[in-house]
Amino acid sequence: MSATFSEFGAIVVDGDVIAREVVEPGTEGLASLVEAFGESILLPEGALNRPALAAIAFSDEQQRARLNSIVHPLVAHRRSELIANAQEAQENPVIIEDIPLLVESQMAPMFPLVVIVHADIELRVRRLIDYRGFSEKDARSRIAAQASEEQRRAVADVWLDNSGSAEELVARARTLWHERIQPFAHNLQAGRPAHAEPRLVPSDPLWPAQAQRILARLRTVAGHRTSRVDHIGSTAIPGMDAKDVIDIQVTVGSLEVADELAGALLGAGYPRTAITHDVGKPDGRSTVGEFDHVNGESLWGKRLYCSADPARPTNVHVRVDGWPGQQFALLFVDWLTANPQARSDYRAVKRDVAAQGLVNTGAYTEAKEPWLPDAYRWAWEWADATGWRP
Repeated sequence: MSATFSEFGAIVVDGDVIAREVVEPGTEGLASLVEAFGESILLPEGALNRPALAAIAFSDEQQRARLNSIVHPLVAHRRSELIANAQEAQENPVIIEDIPLLVESQMAPMFPLVVIVHADIELRVRRLIDYRGFSEKDARSRIAAQASEEQRRAVADVWLDNSGSAEELVARARTLWHERIQPFAHNLQAGRPAHAEPRLVPSDPLWPAQAQRILARLRTVAGHRTSRVDHIGSTAIPGMDAKDVIDIQVTVGSLEVADELAGALLGAGYPRTAITHDVGKPDGRSTVGEFDHVNGESLWGKRLYCSADPARPTNVHVRVDGWPGQQFALLFVDWLTANPQARSDYRAVKRDVAAQGLVNTGAYTEAKEPWLPDAYRWAWEWADATGWRP
């Protein structure tokens, strides 16, 4: 599959190839492996006998950790070199990283798009025996040490079936390139969100898992600069009709920090938009309103970043901790989740707007706006009555 992407001009950084390079004869890596596991892991000509090493390393957790402690740092260093070389040689290259232990190494949130190529266990065992020279016992030991299908699905933005022929996998890879990877890359190079006009649809059971992948990605990118990252909006409310757009809130200490995140968020696949505030909603319970300001910024100020991925529309709202927009985004989800009547009322509002043909236009939010000030007041009354805290 990586070869297919390479044909289209992508720079492929293959973890398996790197892992072989760093333990070739004469390398520091091979010398360290021999010191750790003995000369029985060598072929007569001095090269690494991979099945022999696997028989030792994958039969015992401690031995596997020992192997990883030797090989992983060498692979990471070489990977960084290759990526730096690609970025120096070509402006905005599309870099495809082929990482055999992506899930096990917990690296998935570091990437804007994760593609998992899957085949069932029996087929994987057969391929290790036929093409890699493994015994059946060693093949099963290796697979048992790898991530489960459930763990792999949890990080997969794209799940590619590899149970058929090589030609079938190539065809799937070509489609993926043209329909998703290439448009994604072009949007990022232009610094623009993907164009998406999703329609109002019934609640999708896939939304929570998709949101979890985005949350992990954004927590990794924002790091210490955020105090929390949350799934918000209609897709976070069980059973709620919604546009097929995942809304995420990143909470920061100031709008300056929200601006500082622009480069990191772009690298993660989320260009910045021109939207810098929410519509204020005075609630009658405090002095906080549309015209309250801190250092010249409205307390309803925010920064909005949107996904460049054409297949997963996402809005990333970066708001300041404790400001009314940040608080209401969290409250709104909990209030609607806990109140069936309010949820039904909001669903009716959304369907009415959709019936007017406004769901795909900028008028969609504006058309819902008359209902939201009352909802803001009702939600805070519920919060006061229940002792809700964000």
